[in-house]
Amino acid sequence: MQQLIRGRVLDFHADPHDTDDSHRFWEDGAILVTDGVITATGDHAEMSRRGLIPAGIAQTDHRPHLILAGFIDTHIHFPQVQVVASWGAQLLDWLNDYTFPEEARFARQGHAPAMAGAFLDLLTAHGTTTAVAFCSVHRQSAEALFAAAHARDMAMVAGKVMMDRNAPPEVLDTPQQGYDDSRALIEAWHGTGRQRYAITPRFAITSSPEQLDMAGQLAAEHPDCHIQTHLSENRAEIDFTLSLYPKARDYLDIYDTYGLLGPRTLLGHSIHLEPREIARMAETGSRAVFCPTSNLFLGSGLFDAGGLRAAGVTSGIATDIGGGTSYSMLATLAEGYKILQLQGQSLHPLAAFHWATRGNALALGMEDRIGTLAPGSMADLVVLDARATPAMALRMDRARTLAEELFILQIMGDDRAVAQTYVAGRAQKPAA
Repeated sequence: MQQLIRGRVLDFHADPHDTDDSHRFWEDGAILVTDGVITATGDHAEMSRRGLIPAGIAQTDHRPHLILAGFIDTHIHFPQVQVVASWGAQLLDWLNDYTFPEEARFARQGHAPAMAGAFLDLLTAHGTTTAVAFCSVHRQSAEALFAAAHARDMAMVAGKVMMDRNAPPEVLDTPQQGYDDSRALIEAWHGTGRQRYAITPRFAITSSPEQLDMAGQLAAEHPDCHIQTHLSENRAEIDFTLSLYPKARDYLDIYDTYGLLGPRTLLGHSIHLEPREIARMAETGSRAVFCPTSNLFLGSGLFDAGGLRAAGVTSGIATDIGGGTSYSMLATLAEGYKILQLQGQSLHPLAAFHWATRGNALALGMEDRIGTLAPGSMADLVVLDARATPAMALRMDRARTLAEELFILQIMGDDRAVAQTYVAGRAQKPAA
């Protein structure tokens, strides 16, 4: 099946931090999609002149809206959809008071499938087409999420959390069970359609040395899987972690000891890092993940994007629902901008939208299939309306450049600015 999706098209091919030649923009652009895959992108008139647009092809015209690659969320908690906006003093209190009891509900028959559908609906309604998700400790939570994403042909990277201590019994496994369940999920889902598995020790506080050793075994046995966990989010968390692992040089050293670092490792938060940790992350290619709305909500601290970039550490950016306060990557970019402003760092709108698309794809090592509009990429798209609200429309009357329009979307936008989302070429949200 072929279709043509038309609009004002923006595509990134390089990082705006590295070059002024980072993107292509067509005021009247077209994306040719064949069986869910992009086969051509360019200026509509030029593509017509070259005979690249088949006669009689189905066309959807989104002008004057912007079309970009769909947003990618590199750190989100699937079982926390009903935890968002729960008052908590600090990270550890919030986990014990709200998160662990909520995740225990995923043991109930039918709960995980119901939440999986709602979760994916929320993602696509906010323009997100790929997510890296923590599931609950229960194997069926990951099975439900993978099954729902597979039915939509939606790229998902996910894993059941491994956690065997310092939490209620209802959300604990054992080192062996964590290994066995994870291995079974890898065999069933990793590489099934667009599904990918992430080995997921929640964090060192909730995993014993024996469990982290099992996680390391999984990583060695399945080197093409991602690894996701948390690192240095909160000062009290760091102190508690180091008390549990007194021989560790620092927090990162715990994961390093068990073979859990590398280019497929995603380290959520990575705020309060020591110089040795930063150097080791750069050496191993491990990724930091910036979670701005969560860091502000829980009072965790300020992510040093510029410092990590200068040290050679690749970073993703993410919502971190449900410590995070919005499913919107637009809202996430807005709060990220403010956090960087507090540190004398800037986040140009072109760099922001690159980060949420191609930049996050690079952090995942998946840029050959998602994050751009290049031929061969899946047709995961977001259509954005910079006049979606009266306030945005009033501001847009004074916008003169593409960068200004992007910044209005970044600072004032949310799900109302998402006119349409496509997953593998299929429309997910009714057009406005």
